[in-house]
Amino acid sequence: MNYYDIHAHHPAIDPEDVTIINRIIGNEKEENSFSGQWCSVGIHPWYIYNNVQGQFLRLESAVLCPSVVAVGEAGLDKLSETPLDIQSDVFAKQAALAERSGKPLIIHCVKAWDELIMQRKSMKPRVPWIIHGFRGNGILAQQLLKQGFFLSFREYFNQQALQAAWPDRLFAETDDAAIDIRSVYRKIASSLCISLEELTATLEKNVQNVFLLSVNSRNKVY
Repeated sequence: MNYYDIHAHHPAIDPEDVTIINRIIGNEKEENSFSGQWCSVGIHPWYIYNNVQGQFLRLESAVLCPSVVAVGEAGLDKLSETPLDIQSDVFAKQAALAERSGKPLIIHCVKAWDELIMQRKSMKPRVPWIIHGFRGNGILAQQLLKQGFFLSFREYFNQQALQAAWPDRLFAETDDAAIDIRSVYRKIASSLCISLEELTATLEKNVQNVFLLSVNSRNKVY
């Protein structure tokens, strides 16, 4: 069975699993090579600096790399020290870059759901917008799904939200936890009362439908 981790900050524990490593422009620990392994790359709201124009130029260059299969994580975060209007501008530019590149957008959102929905309504994107690490309740999940978002879940999640996203708007991830994506799959399958085989087959189909990568090539880029 194939296991897909669509948002991770650590390499896969099992080398057979397919992992999309997140790279943050402006975070020296993560902004390194964009070649050799599937990755997403973006300007996180925690790492927006005064030289944001320079950050965006580096992002535009990185997105051209064949190993980059998504833009982000881009985001809106009301707990960040960066003013929300600046965050919104940087987010909109990254969303536009995702449109131009034809690559999905990975989203970080904290307490800014109304603003995020307004951005989507304004932009009317064609590429998928995926909210990573979603821990909101079922009501919020339904609102977001109605607007066309995808939801990605890590090891802790709201069961009603998970059920709302199942089957075709759901992904799995480890985020910044040094855990095995297979354990996340097992928790999701148990919560949905389905077999692990059914979950893996469905998530593989979702990955094939959304991400521009060869799902049979593991983490190697050809």
